[in-house]
Amino acid sequence: MELQISTPALLFSAITLMMLAFTNRFLAVASLIRGLHKKFLENPDQEIIIEQIHNLKRRLSMIKYMQLCGVLSFFLCVVCMYLIFREVQPAADYVFIASMLTLLISLAISLVEVFISNQALELELQDMENLFEKRKSSLDFWFKKDKNDE
Repeated sequence: MELQISTPALLFSAITLMMLAFTNRFLAVASLIRGLHKKFLENPDQEIIIEQIHNLKRRLSMIKYMQLCGVLSFFLCVVCMYLIFREVQPAADYVFIASMLTLLISLAISLVEVFISNQALELELQDMENLFEKRKSSLDFWFKKDKNDE
């Protein structure tokens, strides 16, 4: 099968949307870091804030590598298209494979970052569950754990 110029061009829209999603994640994490920084300055001994800041630092690093791999994939697609245009088919094939691999790496890092993000939410939920256990309310029957859950 011969690689045509339209094949790497198909990745342009996918990579662009992926980069937009990664940028949105970066902006959300940056906003959370700024908010937690204010809370940390007000109460530096609160353990959950320190854990959340550590979690966000890891996520920020991962987003950087996701973006790096996405940009590299985009760059390799352009190089691949140039090589196809110049009719250097074997090199174009290898560059396209490299582009797909960097895209795959970017997506894999994104998946791990989603799991880390979920851990941060678990920390928040755990903190709230502790508060629910300490207080009594007329709505306790909604928040009580089933004996099967324990």
